[in-house]
Amino acid sequence: MESFAEAMRCVEKTIEVVGKTIVLALPLGLGKPNQLANAFYEKAVLDKSINLKIITALSLEKPRPKNDTEAKFLVPFVERIFGDYEELAYAKAVRTNSLPDNIQVSEFYFKAGAMKNIASAQRNYVSSNYTFVARDLILSGVNVLAQLVSKKELDGETKLSLSCNTDVTLDIMPLIEEQKAAGKKIVTLAQVHDDLPFMYNRALVDPGFFDIILENKTYNTELFAPPNMSIPDPDYVAGLFASSLIKDNGTLQIGIGSLGDAIVYACKLRHEQSDLYQKITEPLNLDVDLTDTYGGTQAFEKGLYGSSEMFVNGFMHLIKSGIVKRKVYDDLDIQNLINDGKITEKVSSDMLECLLNESIISHQLTHSDFLYLQHWGILSDQVEWLDGELKVGEEVVSANLTLGDDFSKVCELCLGNKLKHGVYMHGGFYLGPKDFYQTLRDLPQEESENICMSSVGHINQLDFNYPLLSAQRKHARFINTGMMVTLSGAVVSDGLEDGTVISGVGGQYNFVSMAHQLPDARSILCVRSTRGSGKELKTNILHHYGHITIPRHLRDIIVTEYGIADLRGKTDEEVGIALIKVADSRFQNELIDTLKQSGKLRKDYQLPEAYRENYPEKISSILQEWREKGLFPAFPLGSDFTLEEVALGKSLKDIKALMSNPRAMVKAVIRSFVHKVDAEEAKPFLERLNLTHPDSTKDKILQHLLLLELEENGYLKPM
Repeated sequence: MESFAEAMRCVEKTIEVVGKTIVLALPLGLGKPNQLANAFYEKAVLDKSINLKIITALSLEKPRPKNDTEAKFLVPFVERIFGDYEELAYAKAVRTNSLPDNIQVSEFYFKAGAMKNIASAQRNYVSSNYTFVARDLILSGVNVLAQLVSKKELDGETKLSLSCNTDVTLDIMPLIEEQKAAGKKIVTLAQVHDDLPFMYNRALVDPGFFDIILENKTYNTELFAPPNMSIPDPDYVAGLFASSLIKDNGTLQIGIGSLGDAIVYACKLRHEQSDLYQKITEPLNLDVDLTDTYGGTQAFEKGLYGSSEMFVNGFMHLIKSGIVKRKVYDDLDIQNLINDGKITEKVSSDMLECLLNESIISHQLTHSDFLYLQHWGILSDQVEWLDGELKVGEEVVSANLTLGDDFSKVCELCLGNKLKHGVYMHGGFYLGPKDFYQTLRDLPQEESENICMSSVGHINQLDFNYPLLSAQRKHARFINTGMMVTLSGAVVSDGLEDGTVISGVGGQYNFVSMAHQLPDARSILCVRSTRGSGKELKTNILHHYGHITIPRHLRDIIVTEYGIADLRGKTDEEVGIALIKVADSRFQNELIDTLKQSGKLRKDYQLPEAYRENYPEKISSILQEWREKGLFPAFPLGSDFTLEEVALGKSLKDIKALMSNPRAMVKAVIRSFVHKVDAEEAKPFLERLNLTHPDSTKDKILQHLLLLELEENGYLKPM
């Protein structure tokens, strides 16, 4: 292991080892060592004899305004939140179509929609299941791996933490070692960042885990921290439906974004105010049988265990709320005993007796029994092994537990207080707002160790250890999002039928497949019923589509803002009817007719009137009553936006929506010119967008529309 203080020196050393053909693997998201990545890119730009291929995913970029008005709103926010974050040079080159001929960038997952119109990104996209990424990187000839890490002194030894990206690194490192043993030249690099939260458990590695370590205080630039976004009404209601399917004492996986935040908020309502939660969900007409069998509406008394490829900010809120608290143990015997209710986390004589009765330990304790019991906290750390006996302080106790007095003595002097090494959260990578990182940094080690960052090979499948993971992941609810769903139950999540990649498969297929493998698990895919507005309004529930992510034979539960469609084990006709029931009513007749024409729906079928009221107004009315009582805020998990920015953001979004409906736009413009608001109160908003004294007709109209929206959204008082 070598250490350097300059990124370019690391690059030069790497080239000395691997040569000028470099296949550089970078973690997805936060774990990219930006200064190192930029140094490799810069070196290849300057030296055309270098062939550089970068393979990664989710390359993070600061938000960019699309027009002058957006710039006036966005730039001050971006400067405040992202500070001196060092942008990725290769990402900018991809976006501007300026990559040199000797550099190629391939990604296996995009930020949703970010690369929709970027030709080189579309051409070089690699479609790979998340659990296959390590394998595919080796097949691609990766000879350089670089990652951001954190560092800490523990018990007098220097340790590194893979922190935010254990996901692929833990899976690929054994493969890299095999390649090295076979004679291939590969270099692994770590860049230390002082502000990156230090995670323990499987994230903990020795410095020698990497070949080269880069450490330079000037490289401690701002960590990328995407802010929480507001939750739209459809997501809030879909979140309520989904939360009713989560079973207490079970397992939860959720993703990033407003829908995940909505599920977290709904779970907190259910847990902290279950009576109120039941009143709120009453108009939703929850399927009682479905809820009773697979979920619930009561508080999470026993709690949930989180097992999610992405450890999102929402999980931290669930941890703080006492919802995510069910610990799992990496021992099948202990896990099964807990599942069966034979033991709890509290260590007692009954627990020791249970372990004896189940033949997990011997009545005459062996040294391995001693180590086992002490590792799991059943025996106190104060107990020592002494030639086949147990020593506590000055007292020696027999390790023969067949005799009543000896058993009692062990229970009196040697037992611990509670089981150790339990984990209530497994994650593969994390990414979130600033306060999320700060919370992780502030956690005492004892609390942080309840969170275990691990590999996707462990989290996203059961092959890692089928018996153990099946026991840990009881009553699993894997909740993800899709873009569209067909009436046969197939789901579109990652791309369009013309081949355009929107995001990537990621781990969605893994979790859907796992839900069918586990006896009491369910896959829940949430799909907004429509997209667009005005003349561009389209249904997301379609008869068929020319691209799918999740095949119809893996159909399970679909949730829209209008309800829950349980598709598992149903006929094609039953599936079609269930999905039409949760479709937007403006498209139901069309879907029914199409299904009848295809022969998948009997000709005399009539949709019950109870499902004919699926309109946005219904959703809004359900929420509005409770908003007036302080519930369902725009940013339930906190916000990096100022109150002024929240007001402007919502109003500008509303104006953008108006522009897709010319008739409504004209009416709004007319109305805006007759409305008057308090000029002094409006001044800060207008100054932020430089609209105090508009000098064009376009800006004059924008000024009036903005004031109208601010007033209608309750941010300004009418005159």
